[in-house]
Amino acid sequence: MLAMQHYNSSGLIASFPLSNHTAMVQEPEVEAVAPNATLPPSNPTAAGLTMTLGILFNVVALVILAKAYNRFRRRSKATFLLFASSLVATDLAGHVIPGALVLRIYSAGAGKTLEAASSARSDPDASCLFLGGCMVFFGLCPLFLGCAMAAERCLGVTRPLLHARLVTTARTKIALALIWLLALGVALLPFFSLGAYTYQYPWTWCFIRVMEDTKATDLAFVMLFSGLALSSLAMAFVCNTISGFTLVKARLKKRSCSQRRSARSHDTEMVVQLVGIMVTSCICWSPLLIFGLMSAARSYSGSLSGDRDTYRGLMVTGVRMATCNQILDPWVYILLRRAILRKIYRITKKQASFKGSTFRSTRWDVNSFQNSEKTSVNNKV
Repeated sequence: MLAMQHYNSSGLIASFPLSNHTAMVQEPEVEAVAPNATLPPSNPTAAGLTMTLGILFNVVALVILAKAYNRFRRRSKATFLLFASSLVATDLAGHVIPGALVLRIYSAGAGKTLEAASSARSDPDASCLFLGGCMVFFGLCPLFLGCAMAAERCLGVTRPLLHARLVTTARTKIALALIWLLALGVALLPFFSLGAYTYQYPWTWCFIRVMEDTKATDLAFVMLFSGLALSSLAMAFVCNTISGFTLVKARLKKRSCSQRRSARSHDTEMVVQLVGIMVTSCICWSPLLIFGLMSAARSYSGSLSGDRDTYRGLMVTGVRMATCNQILDPWVYILLRRAILRKIYRITKKQASFKGSTFRSTRWDVNSFQNSEKTSVNNKV
């Protein structure tokens, strides 16, 4: 999903014809473009470089999580680390597979005629169908996993005894398999005539048909996709809020048990990471979910023709932001670990103490100066 965000679409805007619905209002010079003209040459070097960096970030985060899982295998944190490792592995696969397909489609488009490109949009090939399915699958999986992680931590923080009795490694693996199967089932629905995948502007990526010739099944499919994704984000928000308030309430009680303080420290670290995942997912995925739903609704009702270019731009912006989620997720685990948070806390504490000591020293110097002045005046008198 990463490679699509770096493509130069300026040439494609002028080269590709618009849909049949908007062809009537095109300018004469746009209509005069020869149907056998070819797409401008492409150089996806920047996309490949960014894709390589994204893979590197995910691999680093996966190594960190694997080491942490081996260290905490028998503790309550092991379940969280298993979920987190699965999330990063899914992000890595979602970074490589769709990115490689987009690079292939973009490179193949360099010699493709406009007539062939228009035909591909109306009758997408197997690559487009597979890419569209990957977009839905790798879009839902991280959101489902983030929701499951938040629910697991909420149970562990609020009901630790019940969590210890219900949550096991075997059940966690079963839950992971069910999450992947659910996302796969949703992604395969267009192959059973519920919705369809098609090329999207600037015709280098594929997604649900939301812009042109949108049917009732397409609208139902995008509503299902967006509804599941937004519900996962909302559930994660509720669970993380409950966990956060519970941890704050426990800290205010100031329990003296060192073992309980250690467990609470691990809980705080995990909840902070979950909040980071939730915020990242909300920022990155909400635009695509909302814009896709709005585009499908307006296209189905027939009121999109005047704003088609605007919604095309919004969809491109949304998919670029969604792509960033797979790059930012690894940094949540790299930067929001307890060791890093402890260093940040110590640095902040040192700076605060330094400023306080400087203020006290300055205040003492001023008082001393004032006292010395009073003393000298009294001596003169």
